Amino acid sequence: MIQFPEKFLDEIKKLIPDEYEDFLKSYEKPMNYGLRVNTLKLTPEEYLKLSGEDLRPVPWNELGFYYDGSQKYTKNPLYHAGLYYIQEPSAMRPAHLLPVEEGDVVLDMCAAPGGKSTALGAKLNGTGLLVSNDVSASRAKALLKNIEFFGIKNSLVLSEDPSRLAQVFPEYFDKVLIDAPCSGEGMFRKKPSMTANWEKFGPKYFGEIQRRILLNGADMLKPGGFMVYSTCTFSGYEDEESVEYLMENRPEMTCITMERLWPHQVDGEGHFCALLKKAENSFSSVTPAYVYSSVPDLDGFWDFLKSAKIKDSFDHNRLVVQKGSLYYFPENMPDFKGLHVIRNGWYLGELKKSRFEPSGAFARALKKDACGHVLNLDLSDPRVVKYLKCETIEADKNDVPELENGWYLVCVAGHPLGFGKMNNGTLKNKYPVGWRWE
Repeated sequence: MIQFPEKFLDEIKKLIPDEYEDFLKSYEKPMNYGLRVNTLKLTPEEYLKLSGEDLRPVPWNELGFYYDGSQKYTKNPLYHAGLYYIQEPSAMRPAHLLPVEEGDVVLDMCAAPGGKSTALGAKLNGTGLLVSNDVSASRAKALLKNIEFFGIKNSLVLSEDPSRLAQVFPEYFDKVLIDAPCSGEGMFRKKPSMTANWEKFGPKYFGEIQRRILLNGADMLKPGGFMVYSTCTFSGYEDEESVEYLMENRPEMTCITMERLWPHQVDGEGHFCALLKKAENSFSSVTPAYVYSSVPDLDGFWDFLKSAKIKDSFDHNRLVVQKGSLYYFPENMPDFKGLHVIRNGWYLGELKKSRFEPSGAFARALKKDACGHVLNLDLSDPRVVKYLKCETIEADKNDVPELENGWYLVCVAGHPLGFGKMNNGTLKNKYPVGWRWE
């Protein structure tokens, strides 16, 4: 049984006196585990059919499913193909609550490790712009991996203090998600060490941080835009009182709904969510757009597309070369000069003299049908794991009837994993080393 801080228990008693004993008993049950299907790749129904599993759905998110925690869902080729994200069921609620529409410009302000950003990116479906930020540069690298793993190409990944973002992006975003740093009371079972952190800092410390972030978020929201504020804690000071503080100091913000997921009421560890809207007005500031410059010689890139038989559907004006790296920018990329950028746009690969080396992110955001050279492996094929371990694999005409030399998109069950270069039936592996199956 978890050793809860006494002060924490006193606060819970005050919040839910009639349900206090039920709250405590909920922690005697096993923890719930969840996965969320990536709709950039397939529908929930298609995932269940492909996986052959009969999973119980998460009630508050139709893309989420419970799974048995004794199973290693990260040791599955479908996970490595980016078909789902491992996420605590309660944590699936905030991004689902935010009413993102295709074409929106969306900010995930405290985004690492990327669970909510990947959900928002799937909602955008390759349109608009997703700005994912985390003040910690090290955590932002994990965020980047998950965004690229998932096949999101319309993103800008930053590592900035929210106050700095508010200076650069005044009233810029259609939607804002703030899953704020908090005292983590809903994490006590998953990470018992969080209880020591709670005793050291507590709700008061995090509440002050949350209030500053909330004001920054409201200032970056367009008139008429929506914002979700969420935490994985139960503290009224961090939750409802933070929302009240926001509305007192930004009267243009209105709370539409507030909800709590309690661990004794749902199959999840608990979450708090508030959906807010900014009032309409006749004025909205303008954030400068990125200024494109002429692109240097891209012969190596065009040669690669030809070798892999990839249909060229790129707007050439949005191809950008920075320090030898080739990117494809979203249509509405803002001017990010002066910001700490982790990734800007869809990272396609590296230009090396006369040749081009494609990235894993390039492969992940493609559809199988966009490429003429495809090595598509069955889910049970042992070469899938060999490929994911960055090993050389063999192919023949049973795999590809018209087997030719050149670049190939390697897929599992029709879903891209990465690239490889074929030479007389031997595929030289180009899977990113940092993504390697361990």
